[in-house]
Amino acid sequence: MTEFSFACTGVRADRYAAGPTLVFRLRVTAGDNAHVHALALRCQIRIEPARRGYEPAEADGLADLFGERSRWGSTLQPVQFAQVSVMVPSFTGEIETDLVVPCTYDMDIAATRYLDALTDGEVPLLMLFSGTAFTGTGGFRVEPVPWDREAPFRMPVTAWRDMVEQHFPGCGWLRLPRDTMDALLAYRSRHALPSWEATVAALLEGADPPAHDPLRALTATTGRTDP
Repeated sequence: MTEFSFACTGVRADRYAAGPTLVFRLRVTAGDNAHVHALALRCQIRIEPARRGYEPAEADGLADLFGERSRWGSTLQPVQFAQVSVMVPSFTGEIETDLVVPCTYDMDIAATRYLDALTDGEVPLLMLFSGTAFTGTGGFRVEPVPWDREAPFRMPVTAWRDMVEQHFPGCGWLRLPRDTMDALLAYRSRHALPSWEATVAALLEGADPPAHDPLRALTATTGRTDP
């Protein structure tokens, strides 16, 4: 069996991707300078929050994920970040390749909420590998990549923030149910508001709100009107 080892040497935001994307630089080493025809690699990336410290402001932002700081001894459990595949081309001994990881800014995703709460420093990641290797010099054989192959990596928080700013500069992201979106669109149309920002601002201002909850009344309206 070929002895494989892995290391992550860097990360960058993909400036030309259609959506938020991180590109990790991965070094793959085959023991005894073995020849590898191809490597079908799977990588699970998870965040290990217990492996770093947190400022008070960060702790406040993480309260909905992990609870009060006094409970963190038992609640700082790993958080799933991504699961991706990559086909590594032919090499002998060692090669570096890009591992492309599509990301999301959906704040309902635990990993996104965790990363958004961090203000500085590094994100402790653990990359877990498996897959199938096609090896051999005088022939061709198929062998698995053992499930215990892994590589720790500390990703700069700035890499995540740079990626988000490329696609959502100065903005946040909010996912809403379809009926609520229909109600918001109806409200925007009725009041001829020019943008979603103006729509939300109008709802938040409410100088003289009615006795009932305006947001509840809004979400009860599911019909859509023409602008």
